[in-house]
Amino acid sequence: MEPRSGIISSVTAKPEPSRRTRKRTATREAIIDAAEALLESGGVDAVTLPAVSARADVALQTIYNRVGGRDSVLLAVAERALDANRVYMDAAYAQPGTPEERMLAAAAAYAQFAAERPHQFRLLASPPDVPEALNRIADLTDEQNGKLAAVIREAIAKGTARADIDPGQTATLLWAAMDGILGLAWRPDRQRTDPTDLLALFSTLLIDGLRPQKTAQAPS
Repeated sequence: MEPRSGIISSVTAKPEPSRRTRKRTATREAIIDAAEALLESGGVDAVTLPAVSARADVALQTIYNRVGGRDSVLLAVAERALDANRVYMDAAYAQPGTPEERMLAAAAAYAQFAAERPHQFRLLASPPDVPEALNRIADLTDEQNGKLAAVIREAIAKGTARADIDPGQTATLLWAAMDGILGLAWRPDRQRTDPTDLLALFSTLLIDGLRPQKTAQAPS
């Protein structure tokens, strides 16, 4: 028996999906594309199964077979919104710089997501009453607020942020404030406002409010 010169490992190649599987996947994506387009043009109320059927040029039964009912369609659209939001936010948190600079980058990224993908933002800010979608969106919120809390915690450790604040509560407060400011762009009354100037003021107040408080000196 000849000596073995090495260990030979065999890797089983992953089989290519069948034509039928590829077609099913393409049909599912086309259905979600149609639902997303309806969301962008008319909001959540526009995403009805007949409208999706007409836009995707598929039968209603095909929607049920490939995606499911309306709740499942909205969930699929919400999952795309979740993925898109994560791309914006992850890029912001990955930037170099001080904790304060990353906080500002995260705020700017969130505002950019709202401006460039308004209906996806509104879907996440005011999710449809679909239990699975609500849970997924809550999970994303916890994930992103956790990242913000970690940056705040880093700033506290460096001595550039107040030590008397709770990072988790502060992150939740800042997220809620951002949602409120950005939501002014879609109010139906005279309170509707372009949030640009308010966001600039918010950024200033954010950094000033997090700075360690100077200890007042007793009068001599």
